[in-house]
Amino acid sequence: MSSDDAYASFLDKANQDTGSGGASAQSSKKKGTKAVTAAVPKELEGIDEVYSSEADEPFEAVSLAWDGEGEEGPSADDLKSLLSHPNAVTAISQKDFDPGNQYGKVVDKVKKAGSGEVAYFEVELDESRTEYWVVGVVGGKGKERRVVGVKAVAVMT
Repeated sequence: MSSDDAYASFLDKANQDTGSGGASAQSSKKKGTKAVTAAVPKELEGIDEVYSSEADEPFEAVSLAWDGEGEEGPSADDLKSLLSHPNAVTAISQKDFDPGNQYGKVVDKVKKAGSGEVAYFEVELDESRTEYWVVGVVGGKGKERRVVGVKAVAVMT
């Protein structure tokens, strides 16, 4: 067999669909935090914005059952507990989340889905990946309380 034939055979074999591509893409998405344990408000469905970083990742709706007290939303410690997350969860400002004021539509949708108040958090996934959470609260006074909003992964190497 000539070296050209061997190389062509190698390329054919390397380009075959093994069926594992979808599984690996899906498993990499699951490396983020658990985001839904309660009904997602309809205002948060179908958000087609992406968070710009080294990997432009879509915003995903979040809705977590929460038994927190008071009128205010969750603190960073509350969110860390809700997520059962081992790494740092930090409250940040709107300017830290959106220094270029490009996610106003996303923030407005979170305000409409919740009580109108919005909190911003950074959830460390690993050395190069962070999730940004924009959340509010719904429910209370006899109704199921939930932390609702969106999250997106930012990749920075």
